Amino acid sequence: MTASAPTYSEGGIGGRSAAIAILSDVLRKRRPLDAVCETVLAAARLSARDAGFARAIAGETLRRFGQLDALIRHFVPKPPAPHRAGATPEILLAGACELLFLNVAPHAAVDSANALCRRDKDATHFRPLVNAVLRRIAREGQGVLATQDAARLNTADWLWQRWCEFYGEDTTRAIAGAHVSPPPLDLTVKEPGTFAGGTALFGNSVRLSQSVRVDTLPGFAEGHWWVQDAAASLPAHLLGDVKDAAVIDLCAAPGGKTAQLARMGAHVTAVDLSTERMARVRENLARLQLDAELVEADVLDFHPATPAPFVLLDAPCSATGTIRRHPELPWIKQAADVMQCAASARDLLDAAADMVAPGGTLVFAVCSLEAEEGPKQIETFLDTHPEFARKTITAPDVFGHGEFLTAAGDLRTLPCHLGAQGGMDGFYTARLIRL
Repeated sequence: MTASAPTYSEGGIGGRSAAIAILSDVLRKRRPLDAVCETVLAAARLSARDAGFARAIAGETLRRFGQLDALIRHFVPKPPAPHRAGATPEILLAGACELLFLNVAPHAAVDSANALCRRDKDATHFRPLVNAVLRRIAREGQGVLATQDAARLNTADWLWQRWCEFYGEDTTRAIAGAHVSPPPLDLTVKEPGTFAGGTALFGNSVRLSQSVRVDTLPGFAEGHWWVQDAAASLPAHLLGDVKDAAVIDLCAAPGGKTAQLARMGAHVTAVDLSTERMARVRENLARLQLDAELVEADVLDFHPATPAPFVLLDAPCSATGTIRRHPELPWIKQAADVMQCAASARDLLDAAADMVAPGGTLVFAVCSLEAEEGPKQIETFLDTHPEFARKTITAPDVFGHGEFLTAAGDLRTLPCHLGAQGGMDGFYTARLIRL
């Protein structure tokens, strides 16, 4: 078994059944993992232990999906078709994941898979196959894993090709390597040194070694910090000194950047279309005892009374920079989604530009690794907006991390950056000045 993998006690059949339902919904309907987990686990009414086990199975199966799929095909060259085999494909994937990556005892993983087959009117006909394959995987699986190109297999074809072209194969492999480890928990603290037990990264970012229920951490109720990946904290810093200045934060939810700007003393107008997400922003600001004006509106329809000296647009995107947190993304999205997101963000960027006062700063950010959503977007924008120019980002702007900078002077964090400390989200950010 893998030396770094956690060891799970024998979870109940309820947790495993929920995991199968989650995987089926994600892989067949191409739905986001978090949303599916919320729905399935609420309906299942599991204990905290079994719900955690279900999440672990589903999450790790998706992180290692390419390897697990290839492994199963090694033993079953023609796996049964889902339309006639029920949940058999997901039972095989989850069972193999338990055996090889979650350190579950072979008898527990295999016996549970048999039980899951018996529960499914279609999968029950394939129970002998599932039993035989998982027993072989228990005996021979580690040997097969040792021959696999894990980075290549766990990266969907459409992403591998794009990343190799843009970043080169070595960096692509480093990115893929970062994706197989669950991310640590990052906090942004209101005041440096106010959170004990974490590791200071840069700015006000503190990293915990493992994820926990955030409402159990010290300082939660007192509003001393909020959850925010270290990479996501950088775009707001690039605005510079915003104390007592008007700042428009576009596509503001879930509100981490709004909180940063308010904490920096800015007069923040946060704009987002989602009523539900803005409700969470309002709740978080109240807990943090920070103030901002919240506006529920489409950015394309929002027109401030006067242009602002500072505008921040964290545009919706394909989110391929967050695969550590959302391991389903490579398998539920495709290149067409990138192009659609880029087109939508182009309209948002044009709208944001109109809100910037002469001499003002516009910061554009996306949590995407894709060129069309980042550098190519800015190239097009500057070609069509001669009233704007790039303001080069320097190492001091990002706390001395020169490795985060591109040759053009933009910010580009990668999942493999800060590798020794657990990696970080992939972000692209450009800083522009209105002439």
